[in-house]
Amino acid sequence: MSIFFKGAVTALVFMAEMAAGEAVESMMTVKPSPNPAYAEPAEPALPQIDMEIDRSRTAIVITDPQIDFLSPDGVSWGVIGQSVTEQNTVENLERLMKLAKDEDLPLFISPHHYYPTDHGWQFEGALERLMHSIGMFDRKDPYTLEGFANSGSDFMPQYRQYIHDGETVITSTHKIYGPEQNDLALQLRKRGIDKVILAGMSANLCTQAHLYELLEQGFEVAVVKDATAGAIVPDGDGYLAALINFRYVSNGVWTTEETVERVSKAL
Repeated sequence: MSIFFKGAVTALVFMAEMAAGEAVESMMTVKPSPNPAYAEPAEPALPQIDMEIDRSRTAIVITDPQIDFLSPDGVSWGVIGQSVTEQNTVENLERLMKLAKDEDLPLFISPHHYYPTDHGWQFEGALERLMHSIGMFDRKDPYTLEGFANSGSDFMPQYRQYIHDGETVITSTHKIYGPEQNDLALQLRKRGIDKVILAGMSANLCTQAHLYELLEQGFEVAVVKDATAGAIVPDGDGYLAALINFRYVSNGVWTTEETVERVSKAL
């Protein structure tokens, strides 16, 4: 058995044990304390820039607001539940969706789905292999919704009123992390949008990858840091890794509360 495969199996076992055992119960019952590692630096060395919201050119983009990431019933909850709970991610994402509707900002959802043919890939990265092995985001077929409702690939129930209102743009699916394989950039550009307020799951994977690609495509991007979360495993804290990179490359790092205030004051 290769070292790579052993690592994937170990991670899978770890997730299963966490999902089934006392760790998840503890996550849900113990009030989290703020992690000082997540605090903004008191004296930042990097240039302090910011993104100004122009309502005519700004949209909210949310990656993977799906059950497998955000619900205790999801297959990844054992390793991501602590971060989701600490950041109040589920509620903050709903606040952003409601904000988009209340303030008439375009809302875009970039979802993650895997079909049976995607399981025929001959090589994968560590997280790809893990996601495929636990059936994360699985759907039966691109052209049927059979078995989709309330599956891990479905959107969280409280978000559906915002996503399925006939106005929200649901892009084609992204396959690994970034939006290079879907139509997000096209959909944004066709609406004259060049400023993005970015949130969703998960922090150091799809959200960060969307940030990088949108920046490369010439968009201005601010990330909502408490409307995302990351897996916490022996290999590292995904949320902390993303937070550092958000500070390095984005055009703004905001809280949900700050985002609501900025949008309400924007012209």
